[in-house]
Amino acid sequence: MLDRKIIHVDMDAFFASVEIRDNPALKGQPLIIGALPHERGVVATCSYEARKFGVHSAMNIKEAYRRCPQGIFMHPNIDKYKAVSQQLNGIWDTYATMSQRISLDEAYLDVTEQAIDWEGARRIAHLIKQRTLNEVGLTCSVGVAYCKTAAKIASEEKKPDGYFEIPTAEDFVNLILDRDVGVLYTVGAQTAKKLHDIGIQTVRDLRQRPDEVIVMLGKHGRWLVQVANGEDDRPVKPYRPEEAKSIGREVTFQENVYNYLLLKDVLLLLALCVEHRAGRYNLRGKGVTLKLTYTNMQSISRSRTLTFATSSAVTIYREASSLLDGVRWDPARLIGVSIYNLSDHDEGQTIMHELLEDQPQQQTERQRLLDALQQRYGLDFAGHLQQIFHTDTLHKTIEYMRRHFRP
Repeated sequence: MLDRKIIHVDMDAFFASVEIRDNPALKGQPLIIGALPHERGVVATCSYEARKFGVHSAMNIKEAYRRCPQGIFMHPNIDKYKAVSQQLNGIWDTYATMSQRISLDEAYLDVTEQAIDWEGARRIAHLIKQRTLNEVGLTCSVGVAYCKTAAKIASEEKKPDGYFEIPTAEDFVNLILDRDVGVLYTVGAQTAKKLHDIGIQTVRDLRQRPDEVIVMLGKHGRWLVQVANGEDDRPVKPYRPEEAKSIGREVTFQENVYNYLLLKDVLLLLALCVEHRAGRYNLRGKGVTLKLTYTNMQSISRSRTLTFATSSAVTIYREASSLLDGVRWDPARLIGVSIYNLSDHDEGQTIMHELLEDQPQQQTERQRLLDALQQRYGLDFAGHLQQIFHTDTLHKTIEYMRRHFRP
């Protein structure tokens, strides 16, 4: 095992904490960020006061309201949270040779070189906590350990505003030995159930029956046996957008959508969002995927591989619309589109792209599609397109379209 010193930083109830910071009247209240009680959706995060009622992230918003009807429900302000996240990363990156962002509010930091020894790592961790509080006005929980898995668990030990360290593999094993196997990295609900079904409840059970785990879960099982023994040599690896499997956007409707012309109108806005995000990272995709969820919660996806890589909203929309034409026409509650098989732009690809996608024709078709939307809904899509890329504006626009749609 390499002698690394890894820090895992995790903000405390991030979205809720930002809102409380900006509106002190919310302090001490059961604040729930996500959908509103009368809407479809889930809890994005909630304050610790709301968690006392059993509310948690990813919970259906109706269930959250049933458990905590006195809660204060708010839509998330993603753009604000992204700005705060950039500020946080500016602080955290100061101390790391490598940093790996996991989400807006969470990151791994390799501080091996800066820390030199364990005392140095401890000092850096406390500096991160102090600067995060002083400069951003928010608390975070920090774990320091010899590997990523241990650092993640360490950051969760003393939440909120916590600090915990796990210096060695022996310390890690002793900490988790009698905990449920769900504590291990990559053990989700389904894997935990499989293990529970054969009598493996705890990490101790898993360590005592490694061969059975490997036979049942294969490569994943071998990984779990390693982690249960405190072995994790994964490096802190900076996120590279081109390594993502796909770039996509989806939306859940507040009421069922019965007309596929409206779905196609929504697909156009989603395709424009995908184009925008792909352009930020200079990426193209060689395939398009359509996702659809019906009112009975059945989800389907249809994909099509292209002969060339694209990030064009017109091409994405055209392919997704064609895929939509081929699926069952039932009321829908969610629709999404994505591109996959991603690659960077380079000069050769750009030339090929321009040969295969007639650019003037693309611009003409783009304008025609936007003009049709404007005529149908009375909204200036072309003049205010940048605003559509903001999550809240996109959702509000789509809901306006749903309410005012006329076949």
